[in-house]
Amino acid sequence: MKYFRLLLCALLIFSYCAKDESNDGHVKSDAIRIILDTDANNELDDQHAIAYMLFNGQTFDVEGITVNRTRNGGDINEHFKEAERIVKLCGLHNQIKVYKGASGSYDEIVKNIDKPDFDGHEAVNFIIEQAKIPSDDKLVLLPVGKLTNIALALKKDPSIIPNVRIVWLGTNYPDPGEYNFVNDISSLYPIIESDVEFEMVMVRYGKPSGTDAVKAYLSDFQEKMPGLGPQISEPVTGRHGGTFTNFGDYSVDLFEKFRGSPTSRPLFDMAAVAIVKNPDWADRVVMNAPKFEDGKWIEQPDNPREIVIWENFDRENIMKDFYKTMQQYHLPEHK
Repeated sequence: MKYFRLLLCALLIFSYCAKDESNDGHVKSDAIRIILDTDANNELDDQHAIAYMLFNGQTFDVEGITVNRTRNGGDINEHFKEAERIVKLCGLHNQIKVYKGASGSYDEIVKNIDKPDFDGHEAVNFIIEQAKIPSDDKLVLLPVGKLTNIALALKKDPSIIPNVRIVWLGTNYPDPGEYNFVNDISSLYPIIESDVEFEMVMVRYGKPSGTDAVKAYLSDFQEKMPGLGPQISEPVTGRHGGTFTNFGDYSVDLFEKFRGSPTSRPLFDMAAVAIVKNPDWADRVVMNAPKFEDGKWIEQPDNPREIVIWENFDRENIMKDFYKTMQQYHLPEHK
């Protein structure tokens, strides 16, 4: 009888924690279903966003990773290879798939979206496919580059709009500019003018209220990161050469060889993953959606359409959790 009670308790705990599927086909999970959309070969924050997400397997149910091309980092194949490199170094090469997305802009691509081989079709179709899976919770789309893949997915199949929540690392709002934004301004309009749940994670270069303030220091990386992450049997050749068998060593190499040899660098994209994990690490502001016109943001206080912006990030707790996650990683379960 004692054995039976223990077994029953174990089964109840498992059924509560594990991902399940109800009789009506709805996916149920305590983890956050997510797709990260990234220009992975751009600099060094993308790689750390990917690893941080993958090492938070108890928090995120990662459906896949999609990539896009921005002006730095080479063509779409280079961004694909860098994302795959990180997945391999995280020990998840056979579990998490990377999908090639858009090279061009939304305006360049949208006129061909009905063709089977349009620019970015692999990533766009994957996003649509995952968004159409019945689920009790919305699929989080986390673009940390330009918005092109996401905008194309909404245009190609608007029926997914109620099923997704978009959390975008982009813009210096209320100021113009910002790298992700200017790489494809045209991709903002079909998103901000739709009814999709849309949140913008502020960058704000040089200001304490943006993710620019969530800085990592080379000296900390050199001290804390070497050897961290699962050890893989087949070494991976790095972006700058050399071979690596864990993410921690590659992380240090990326920082040491970053252009300009900085002693600190913002982890913009990682901070965006962090506030999806824990919204208490930033201020969430609901506002009437502005519009972007003639190179500037224009307020629309009477606009019934509301969006969210995230600002004032808790650098101390975000970075503390980042290092803790690197040291005590939890890989996602096999699907």
